[in-house]
Amino acid sequence: MDFDARLQRAIERGEKAKEVRGRVAEAEKLTIEELKALHSTYRLEMTEHVEDTLKKLADHLPGFEYQSVYSEDGWGARLVRDELYLEPGSKAETHYSRLEVLVTPFSPSGIIEVTVKGTVRNREMLNRKHYQRLAEVDLNAFKELIDQRILEFAEVYTASR
Repeated sequence: MDFDARLQRAIERGEKAKEVRGRVAEAEKLTIEELKALHSTYRLEMTEHVEDTLKKLADHLPGFEYQSVYSEDGWGARLVRDELYLEPGSKAETHYSRLEVLVTPFSPSGIIEVTVKGTVRNREMLNRKHYQRLAEVDLNAFKELIDQRILEFAEVYTASR
């Protein structure tokens, strides 16, 4: 067999190997519809967890108003508290405290993201984002992160009273 024939067969084998790798990679990729379905499933479970834990926190810290959040920013819940301080001989002061935990809407980037914002007595003390790729989500780890942020807020809030 001459060199030209062997070269042509080597090129054909290379093209076939490339096609096989492409098909394998394509099979491993999730379609946008599958990613949306995964995001919805995870979002529902995490939103329920957020609502349950924030309701428990509101039960332990009287005066906080619980609110479910369904907006373009995401789904989740928030706790809000406005306090008015009146002391003789000085101006009245208001102190605002808030904790908001949201699961952001679906994006084609293939991630699920949770944002946590906390303010204690007019000072922002928490502004974090946590995310994972939808194909690799560990719900227990995400729930643990949410719990840690809520506990962190509770500790800072009670220490400032």
